[in-house]
Amino acid sequence: MTIQKHLKVSDYYSGLHVMTRATPTAPWLGPLLPPELDWKQQPDGVTISVADVTPGWHAPTGRLLAIGCQVRYSLKGKQLDDVKRAHQTVYAVLEPKSGKWSPWQVLEMPEAEEFNFARNACAQWLVRAGGSLLVPLYIGRSAKDRFSTTVAECRFDGTKLTYQRHGTVLRLPVARGLYEPSLVAFQGRYFLTLRNDVRGYVSVSEDGLNFAEPKPWLFDDGAELGSYNTQAHWLAHSDGLFLVYTRRGANNDHIIRHRAPLFIAQVDPATLRVVRATEKVVVPERGAELGNFGCNPFSATESWVTVSEGLFMKDSKQRGAEGATFVARILWAKPNRLVSATSGPADHRASTARADLKPRIPDPTIAEASIRP
Repeated sequence: MTIQKHLKVSDYYSGLHVMTRATPTAPWLGPLLPPELDWKQQPDGVTISVADVTPGWHAPTGRLLAIGCQVRYSLKGKQLDDVKRAHQTVYAVLEPKSGKWSPWQVLEMPEAEEFNFARNACAQWLVRAGGSLLVPLYIGRSAKDRFSTTVAECRFDGTKLTYQRHGTVLRLPVARGLYEPSLVAFQGRYFLTLRNDVRGYVSVSEDGLNFAEPKPWLFDDGAELGSYNTQAHWLAHSDGLFLVYTRRGANNDHIIRHRAPLFIAQVDPATLRVVRATEKVVVPERGAELGNFGCNPFSATESWVTVSEGLFMKDSKQRGAEGATFVARILWAKPNRLVSATSGPADHRASTARADLKPRIPDPTIAEASIRP
């Protein structure tokens, strides 16, 4: 599990720490800060760091990839856009046997100006059956530009991640556009959830690159989902597709951007709507926001949602928040055949689009994740 310390300035983060445990019941070890994943101080006083990292396993090479975005900070923690291509996608590689991380490397993008800003940030990415990656990006001419979203196909040889091509560029002329996309494969198709300042959006593709016009996220009764200006992520089961999200309308007006609690609900892949009757709370609201989180399968019977409480409001602690890091376990009633599979998503077509999975959600556990300055 990767984790960073928030340094009490907006979007100002430490180097990337890592937590591990040897078995599912062993205590967590860490957080530890590998020197390769720490800040890099520049002679002019600028700090180069990495944020919004999503780790994932690349089975063809037996390597763990951590993909995120490069950030340049001033001495006071302000994000800088002071040099060309200051905001790019970066990655580091873990060799499991040695436990050694590579330094951060930049994913080189085409020279077109629309890639001057090209981030994979807080985004779920995929490994295709042949070993190539599908990496969702939000892009623009600069950090001040309205963002668009695309998916890049990349080759990975165990050491270097190389851009190959990208697909449809999705645009929305509303506020800051479409950003922080997350990608999932289910029943032979690919689904993309997208952040927008006003409401969340969803799109679908047959090939993982060319996506349809995004639609607002809705419940199956036609009402808006109420998720806005916050990331959302996927959990795919061989018999059902699920979205994890935050939303309005949950007695949570005291939370910034309604970023707690975290919900999970099943998505109808035909209509691209959230099935209201399946909604459950994954991580409860305790007075802190839970807007930055990760989702990942753990085993054939279990998936995880990991999130830390953001203590950004004056009364967060009075309401019960501790700045804790939660590991929420989703226990499936039926085995998830996607977890152990190594072939592409088209090989795992479920017999029904809405199986009665009855996911059970125990109280989330708290990982000992305090990072000392």
